[in-house]
Amino acid sequence: MPGSTPMVVVEADDASWQEYQDLTGRAYGHQVEDVTRLRPHADARVAVRDGRVIGGGLALAVPQFFGGRPVPAACLAGGCIAPEARGARLWSTLLDERLRPLREQGAVVATAWTASTGYGHRMGWAAPAQVSSWTVPTGALRGIADGARFDIVHGTDDQACKQQQVLAGDWNGPWQRPSWWQAWQQAEHPGMTHYRFALPGRTPDGLLAIAFDRDRDGDRRLIVHDFWAASAEAATAMLGFLGSHHSRIPTVMFQRTALPPVPLLQNHLRRAGAASATSWHPWMLRILDPAGAVRRRGWPEDLDLTLPLALHDDDSPPAPFLLQITAGTADLTPRPGAGHELVLTSRQFAHWYAGGYRTPAAALLDGVHGEVRAIAQLIRATTCREPWMPEYF
Repeated sequence: MPGSTPMVVVEADDASWQEYQDLTGRAYGHQVEDVTRLRPHADARVAVRDGRVIGGGLALAVPQFFGGRPVPAACLAGGCIAPEARGARLWSTLLDERLRPLREQGAVVATAWTASTGYGHRMGWAAPAQVSSWTVPTGALRGIADGARFDIVHGTDDQACKQQQVLAGDWNGPWQRPSWWQAWQQAEHPGMTHYRFALPGRTPDGLLAIAFDRDRDGDRRLIVHDFWAASAEAATAMLGFLGSHHSRIPTVMFQRTALPPVPLLQNHLRRAGAASATSWHPWMLRILDPAGAVRRRGWPEDLDLTLPLALHDDDSPPAPFLLQITAGTADLTPRPGAGHELVLTSRQFAHWYAGGYRTPAAALLDGVHGEVRAIAQLIRATTCREPWMPEYF
């Protein structure tokens, strides 16, 4: 019977990886050159059946910031299954096998960009934030601020990279960017240019990375890839700098990972509707080790919380735990047979962990079970930072 031979997932050698690269063209509808660039930094796995590669992907051991601390993470890239092999529930097996080596290395959370959000939800993955790119006429940014107080320096340096990591810690989800990040991005986006915005004698308050291409009509446009601002003044200076390109570049596009999920751009435009948004598929988060993820994450120093809760999936009964947070540290301890005030699925737990619930109403509408008081206590633990994934992989 065709397709009855079991699939096995193995570490890729050069021959099987070349076969997988050829497969990505059929699976994605275009060649995915980035898998070649990322392979030296990743654990590469392929799915094989009857001697043929029918799937595969990369797993990157890159920490992500949650609560201001880097948490060991497995970031999945380039995954696919051959079109002719889909529909046999092979994807969940492939995912587990791609994650296994990084779990053994200590990863407690996993992240991926995927259009298959419904499938991801059923497997315990959460999409904690909406993702959009923004397009705005360059002239609409002109005059927002002249940036005269800032020294604007072309290029990047070690100080700027360190400051980017400080700013990344203010959000839930950004990478603790590895040493190979810069070279990878330059290869991915040839011609990308960096600028630093700093008040005299200060560390950079703003970091900007841009490139240029053409839109569908052939007109030139400016693409914003990185937009990091430590203050409102720096942010407006950066927007004004982008607007200064108006004489030659009619459009600025903030790519899907460029802007944090706050109305920064809209609040500075003089005309409503000047900017248009395009919705993209989201990044998704899965908690591989709930107790480990809670222990490694940062927490508010002023929070003192003891809360019985239970975690469950559709195919298992609720498992009781005790969540204790005090003085910036936390533990999630199993308590077999104990009572609980809240019940969350694995997906809901991941959504909460990333700061995706901003109010008890949002959690209740998403199906979290419990009293409003207990839900409000839980949410307060993660709402001091919002979820944002500024890296696309």
